[in-house]
Amino acid sequence: MPTPAARLGVDIGGTFTDVVLEIGEDRHSTKVLTTYAAPENAIVDGMHKVCAKADVNPAVITQIIHGTTLATNALIERRGAKTALITTKGFRDVIEMRTESRFEQYDLNLTLPEPLLPRNRRYVVSERMDATGNPLVPLDRAEIEQLADELAEAEYESIAVGLLHSYVSDAHERLIAEVLAEKLPDVMVSLSCEVSPQMREYERFNTTIANAYIKPLMKSYLGRLKSRMADEGAACPVFLMHSGGGIMSLESAADFPVRLIESGPAGGAIFAADIAAKHGLSKVLSFDMGGTTAKICLIKDQTPKTARVFEVARTYRFKKGSGMPISIPVIDMVEIGAGGGSLAHVDGMNQIRVGPESAGSEPGPACYGRGGENPAVTDADLILGKLDPNNFAGGSIPLHPDNSAKALDTVIGNTLDMGAMEAAFGLAEVVDENMANAARVHAVENGEDLSEYTMIAFGGAAPLHAARLCEKLGVARCLVPQGAGVGSAIGFLRAPFSFEANRSVFMRLNAFDPAQVKTLFAEMSEEATGFVRSCDADAEILRDHKIYMRYAGQGWEIPISLTAEQAAAPDAATFLRLFEADYEALFGRAVEGMEVEITVWSVNAYTAQTATTPLNELGALTKVDATTTRPLFDPARAATVEAVALARSDLPAGHMAHGPALITEDETTVVVPSSRDVCTHSDGTLDVRLKETAQ
Repeated sequence: MPTPAARLGVDIGGTFTDVVLEIGEDRHSTKVLTTYAAPENAIVDGMHKVCAKADVNPAVITQIIHGTTLATNALIERRGAKTALITTKGFRDVIEMRTESRFEQYDLNLTLPEPLLPRNRRYVVSERMDATGNPLVPLDRAEIEQLADELAEAEYESIAVGLLHSYVSDAHERLIAEVLAEKLPDVMVSLSCEVSPQMREYERFNTTIANAYIKPLMKSYLGRLKSRMADEGAACPVFLMHSGGGIMSLESAADFPVRLIESGPAGGAIFAADIAAKHGLSKVLSFDMGGTTAKICLIKDQTPKTARVFEVARTYRFKKGSGMPISIPVIDMVEIGAGGGSLAHVDGMNQIRVGPESAGSEPGPACYGRGGENPAVTDADLILGKLDPNNFAGGSIPLHPDNSAKALDTVIGNTLDMGAMEAAFGLAEVVDENMANAARVHAVENGEDLSEYTMIAFGGAAPLHAARLCEKLGVARCLVPQGAGVGSAIGFLRAPFSFEANRSVFMRLNAFDPAQVKTLFAEMSEEATGFVRSCDADAEILRDHKIYMRYAGQGWEIPISLTAEQAAAPDAATFLRLFEADYEALFGRAVEGMEVEITVWSVNAYTAQTATTPLNELGALTKVDATTTRPLFDPARAATVEAVALARSDLPAGHMAHGPALITEDETTVVVPSSRDVCTHSDGTLDVRLKETAQ
């Protein structure tokens, strides 16, 4: 019998690095503190731990799938390479002028975030393409050569090239790249026609600059990682999770590191979609809460919602519009600064505020005993009884309740005249309400009613807060899968190899050109398929087709999904019918008599996955008799109750327990409040339901 493949999933978070080893049906996982100075050290440490659990040598690992926050953190902390921008004359200040949108409309003292590159690092060339790709002002090679000498003298490490309308014609950008390769062979170059070939120069320029800015850092890290893993015995291919929910090769990730932004959260959404398929759920609210942030994503028909633009490094209370727009395919989710390490303080109006500042892993929450003095969400969870101080992270990290109580008293209690328990209650309620409000807004923006959804909770901190979130949102049911504490890393192992190709080609339906559309889809299909083939040469490849449509005069488009047949035989009447149906579903009604236009076209190629077999429905449940209890503060009752304390292994499939209860495992604890019961499915998933609907 052949030996089953061994695959390693690794997720570097702001506080913990999660490592999962899968060998056939067996899975072993661990959490280790993230090592900021050399992230690969935590990966190596975690790999050896899971290999020891599985009693195997790292040499048996055939594939490593990796997701990381390093690219995001480098942008947030402005810790990238010395970078220059080359752009069209007259458009030097596009990234500073931004758009007319104001994220705080009535704030007269609004401070906009600084652009990634100051003005003295933005250079221009005399050239101009029109919107159809015809040159209005030719580009002079001698001018580029002169500029290259100037850039060489300034000793730039990386250069971004973003010219007007290069998404239609890339001839001028290619000429600049050719000259730079000759004159500056050691400098890395990023072209907007490759990084983000889409209309809207502000977003496209920002994306290209971000790619150039983090490219040297990520290329160095990925090279070190591959070499270090080989030295430790795992000389196998390393792949990276990208923000769109698929896997890309290490070489492609090094060339386009901007696609790694949000790679960890994308893995979590894939994990939740896989669980939704197993349980036959069509409407799922994915809730991922780690040490630094919480991520919420809507998943319909086992497919996470996607978008073409998202923001990173928001500077104003995580408000939309206050960050740096990145124009790449991404799983659409809302992210707020609410994690186990998020720090609390009392503001000038004597209100408790939580985040976005985080204690991270160094020094970590006060209870870690590593020097942290300010109270974090984990400190509140410990005081409220959600965590066992002697069994946190499988007993590998002892917690100190006295440190938590002191921090809560010092920062919150003394200011607001309350004890440590009341301060912890207030802190937890604030963070839970912040997350609930973010979920409500996200649902409203997408025209969804959350009462029809099932929550799937994962990440080290999510199972501690998920049931309370359900109470606030009116969600009746929450699933906590096995391995929830390392859910994103497991999601990496479920993701397909994929790549989405985009083109910005403006076309009104009254001037629809079927031949041009066929050619467009064929070119994108070839590009996306070739990318996936470079990762997996033998796999069956599937394709999804989308167009982005709007009424003439509108500023933004909505995505319209096409079948393979509709893409192969494009028809204006069919496209209009699909657009009007989706527009009416989203906004309540279509608009009669208005011209409709298409702005962006996309083809997503991905490897076919093994079909998921749905689980059988639960039958009659057996109640578990438990004698061990622990005090747990129940926020819905504003009182401490005695909660049943069970190890996850003490609640086997087909068994149930009444809340309040605490279900513990190495990576997390599932809190079941008084309003809920919990039972276990055949795949080990815990099902936390309202008492009225529990079986």
